[in-house]
Amino acid sequence: MSDATRATLAAGTLVALAATIGSLYFSLGLGLTPCDLCWYQRILMYPLVVVLGVAAVEDRPGVWKTVLPLSLGGLALSGYHSYLQVAPGATCTVGGPCTSIQYSMLGGLLTIPRLAFIGFALVTVLAVAVARVGVETDDAWGI
Repeated sequence: MSDATRATLAAGTLVALAATIGSLYFSLGLGLTPCDLCWYQRILMYPLVVVLGVAAVEDRPGVWKTVLPLSLGGLALSGYHSYLQVAPGATCTVGGPCTSIQYSMLGGLLTIPRLAFIGFALVTVLAVAVARVGVETDDAWGI
């Protein structure tokens, strides 16, 4: 595996770690109660720290096949969650207070679901980059 691939996997690990620490800070540090959609996003983000971290250490560029389903699922959920917060009259069909904005930054531009969307988008882009390099060198396919 190239140093660039390892650095890309390490960057993905750091993004997932920052998102994990951030979500824990919002709930444990600030006392905000996660809604149902937030819990599902956490379920998809938290394992990425370990999956990407182990892949970076063990030279496993094929990890993109595990990362993409998690990150794309999280991207879809956080996108839907962000939509619910801005759509007039939207109601959450999952349950919980998913349409309420509990914490906003930059004058309401960034909310918790939007931060999750950014995190999942970054992880997705990094996983695609690893996949492209792996396909070009056949490393991702174990050849």
